[in-house]
Amino acid sequence: MGRRGMTSTGPAPRGDARDTVALLGSVGTFAEADDEQLADLVEAGYVVTVPQGWSLIWDRTPADKAYVVLRGEVEVRRDGEVIARLGPGDVIGELAILRRKLRSATVVAATPLTVLHFGREAVERLYAEVPVFRHALDVAAGEHTTTEPPGTGGS
Repeated sequence: MGRRGMTSTGPAPRGDARDTVALLGSVGTFAEADDEQLADLVEAGYVVTVPQGWSLIWDRTPADKAYVVLRGEVEVRRDGEVIARLGPGDVIGELAILRRKLRSATVVAATPLTVLHFGREAVERLYAEVPVFRHALDVAAGEHTTTEPPGTGGS
């Protein structure tokens, strides 16, 4: 019987890291980043594959991770209702980390996914040290704030 569920490939092996850098650079969010910045992001994260239907983030849970979607799409759900659909280049899970709040939505893989996973500490470090990452998170947080109900921290 095969393994099911999220599969972390861990830090990308050397050859795969180059592929991940190229893939990350091809998505709109990071298209302006240079190879060194992209390599910093890839080195700080883990490439993870997620099957369709699995949740990456759950409503009302602590903010301990964020993702950049590399391939596939996710649905952002609040109270069981889809409020957004996001795809390659979109950042998810950042708002609650930046605001130090609980999650305000659940994020579910709408299709099979490949994401770049970052722990809270990596998000905070990259936000402080890598301008292109800070810009991407600021843009994403601004977009995600428009779908956030009053008094919550964000997905």
